[in-house]
Amino acid sequence: MKKYCILWAMILLNGLAFAQTDTTKTNSEEINFDDFGDADNKDIRTFCTQKVSYLSPTKLISVGYEAQLPFHLSSENAAMTSIASTHVNSFGGIRLGLNTPVISRSNFILNLGFNFWNTSAKLEKPENSKFYGGIRALNSTGINATVFKPFDNKHFMIIQANADLNGNYRNLGDLDAKGMTYSGTAIYGWKKNDNLMWGVGVTRTYRAGQLLHIPVILLNRTFNQKWGIETILPAKFNVRRNFSPSSYLLLGYEIEGNTFFVANTGQDVYLRRGEMKPRITFEKKLAGFVWLSAQAGWRYNWRFDGFSTQNPVKNEKPLIVNSLGNPLYFNVSINLVSP
Repeated sequence: MKKYCILWAMILLNGLAFAQTDTTKTNSEEINFDDFGDADNKDIRTFCTQKVSYLSPTKLISVGYEAQLPFHLSSENAAMTSIASTHVNSFGGIRLGLNTPVISRSNFILNLGFNFWNTSAKLEKPENSKFYGGIRALNSTGINATVFKPFDNKHFMIIQANADLNGNYRNLGDLDAKGMTYSGTAIYGWKKNDNLMWGVGVTRTYRAGQLLHIPVILLNRTFNQKWGIETILPAKFNVRRNFSPSSYLLLGYEIEGNTFFVANTGQDVYLRRGEMKPRITFEKKLAGFVWLSAQAGWRYNWRFDGFSTQNPVKNEKPLIVNSLGNPLYFNVSINLVSP
């Protein structure tokens, strides 16, 4: 009896071993990993971004103040006959800016912005000319939209449009649509890598104080961790020196300006104001995304003349030709920047 039990035990163990081996072979034959494929055969498209390594951060909210040192102002009429002069004791005011993304996708970015610039002038003898009395407060309020549209990993387009209300208004009752100006820029560009993006385009601008239609060149180039270039020619140019990820220096220039409708001067006057500013800017992170910007430079008067029309016309003559001293200026702002 004992012999039969041992025999049956050996037969059962042998059968179990055979069954286990056979199952493993069957599973191996049924699971063929070569038969597996992608669940979605569609190619994943990628797009270039507007970011360049070590580029100065985009300002989302900016609150600042700009002031020019005293200078002399003298005026002539169209016949170049002197009509008035005065000393300008101070010339400056607050600057506010808001820029926020409304649509942010990998293949389309839309930013909307708002800005308000004030220039208050304190003149020794504003009574010397009705024009002087009219320029004691110059304000510019504007809205803007910027579109960044990448087409693939290397090609993109930037479109920007601005509408600004410029004049010597001090409250809502003084607003006048005659001070509206419209400008815009369109650039087609190439992004070679994270250190270089450039493009060419055209712009309608009032930066030099009167309407211009001119070509533009965009160039953002990082050479290494310390040096780079940020420029949109001819509007501005900067050489960047990075000290760390949280501080850097910019050396260059910017052209600023617009056409202002100056009321209450005895006649309607359009002040075409344009300034070139060679300057140096130091920016440093204070905490988180809050940065300090300190700027110092030279304000060179490009244009500060009064006309009877907003935009240039054939054979026009200025109503008032102004000569301004070219003082030093300073600008300080606190900014909330993008991540």
